[in-house]
Amino acid sequence: MIKITAKYLSVTLLALTFALVGALPLCAESAQSWYCKREKGHIRPCADPNMAYIEEENGFFLGKDPEEKVIYLTFDAGYENGNIARILDTLKAHNAEGAFFILENLIRRNPELVERMKSEGHLVCNHTARHKDMTKLNEAEIEAELRALETLYSDTFGASLAPFYRPPEGKFDRKSLSVAKRLGYHTAFWSLAYADWDNDKQPDPEKAKALLCEHLHNGAVILLHPTSKTNADILDALLTEWEKQGYRFGSLLEFTENAA
Repeated sequence: MIKITAKYLSVTLLALTFALVGALPLCAESAQSWYCKREKGHIRPCADPNMAYIEEENGFFLGKDPEEKVIYLTFDAGYENGNIARILDTLKAHNAEGAFFILENLIRRNPELVERMKSEGHLVCNHTARHKDMTKLNEAEIEAELRALETLYSDTFGASLAPFYRPPEGKFDRKSLSVAKRLGYHTAFWSLAYADWDNDKQPDPEKAKALLCEHLHNGAVILLHPTSKTNADILDALLTEWEKQGYRFGSLLEFTENAA
């Protein structure tokens, strides 16, 4: 016979609690990190069901028409290390529009690059002022991060940011997306990305090209970091190949059409 003591009861209840929590689906209101499983065979990926609410908050990650051969090129640009200009050169050569999600650091240190993005027809978008984890901020702090970049961009260039926001490190919750929506933003996630951000561990160019080409799909929203030497080295070959395959390079503004 088991002797029921307060200690035994406490341990039992704790174990039961952990078991129940583990069996429950992730609450859509909690902090999450965006991910999208890469599919082979050019199959369009699906979002985790627990992340489906992003659409209610003006979020997107994939082109709407599964039959259209369109690619959306997006770049998270926090600083310059000699590769952003190369990326811009390649985009210009292909007449391809990119969407650059920038931080205040890039405006303060390299305003000429941001001016070039704007003047060459790219979308300059909001990646927040200082790349904070937005899920750890209250609504006023979230708004302040977004507004700070807006103001700096407007004061520096006399223009407004494009109405797109990308959460730093892909971390989000409903609260942060809701604030962005209230401020007029569409939150841009992605359907294709790879580990290109570590400058000390750059991917092999040929393997990177193979990976991106193998997993490319109609309506792909591709996330690349323009600080990556590998990306700067392979982008021309990638765009050339994708053009040969019949893809066009779309604008994120297409996601605002008929949006709520």
